[in-house]
Amino acid sequence: MHPSQRAPSQPIRRLLSTLACAAASLLITPAAVADTWPSKPIKVVVNFPAGGVADQIARAVSQPLQTALGQPVVIENRGGAGGNIGGDVVAKSAADGYTLLLSSGGMVSVNPHLYPKMPFDPVKDLTPVAAAARVLVFLEVRPTLPVNNIQEFLAHLKANPGKLTFGTPGNGSSPHLAAEMLKSQANVFAVHVPYRGAAPAMQDLLGGQVDFMFDPGIGLQHVKAGKLKLLAVGSTKRSAMFPDVPTLDEVGLKGFDADTLFGFYAPAGTPPEVVTRLNREINKILATQAVQDRIAALGGVPAPMSPAEFNNRAAADSARLGALIKARNIQSD
Repeated sequence: MHPSQRAPSQPIRRLLSTLACAAASLLITPAAVADTWPSKPIKVVVNFPAGGVADQIARAVSQPLQTALGQPVVIENRGGAGGNIGGDVVAKSAADGYTLLLSSGGMVSVNPHLYPKMPFDPVKDLTPVAAAARVLVFLEVRPTLPVNNIQEFLAHLKANPGKLTFGTPGNGSSPHLAAEMLKSQANVFAVHVPYRGAAPAMQDLLGGQVDFMFDPGIGLQHVKAGKLKLLAVGSTKRSAMFPDVPTLDEVGLKGFDADTLFGFYAPAGTPPEVVTRLNREINKILATQAVQDRIAALGGVPAPMSPAEFNNRAAADSARLGALIKARNIQSD
């Protein structure tokens, strides 16, 4: 037998087999991966503590999402650093569609302007999947403050510069930015009292230790019970829950918009087919009455969008809020 006709040796056969497998793997396209997705549980990292608005939105959407996808959807809370800790976890996860992030828009639009050094780049390292809800902030005052409407409140602020205090969940939070917008546009001054979360700030508002607060929704039950006065909404549109309460835009603070857009993100590089499927399923879920009711109870509005629309909104918010942060010299805690 000629040497060229001899069967390959065992090491050569193993090498040829390995090369064949590698070549075959190169033929597996993202579409093929998406065809088999999901084949195991999906984890949704919420970058704020359990019980908050982000956590409640994540759970409202995740429960029907696991039915739609046929796989368990597990919530994991990784709060801290204004959402940066949980965001970093997802940004550095495998881009296979099995790890998602539910975050407020602040992590993408606000944090890069607040933190001199972030552990990841939210624009480059994450990809928008689906917006979930637009969460409003409500301007509330202690019941003993001698005002009964927003006009009287603004006049009272102007007449008492530096004498009123406002509570927030912390520096750079959406309620803090809303109050800074108010101070800037109305040309008034009040003293900022930052707290470690919205709940302790709300407790001090109820107790009269601070005079007012932009509430992300947790105090609405107290408004209904008559324990707080609701004067205005920091949104471009009135709240369906309180249709008689004006927006700040209506009373002269033109363009006032302190809404926060909460939504789902995935690691950059996640197959587009997976992102498209998730976006479609989440938008369907947001159209159900049960989920709309749960979001409304938080003072929010469902916000179905395409990934591109979600991304464009985040970019616009970043430019607008970044300018405010710079002008008011707002820094992280």
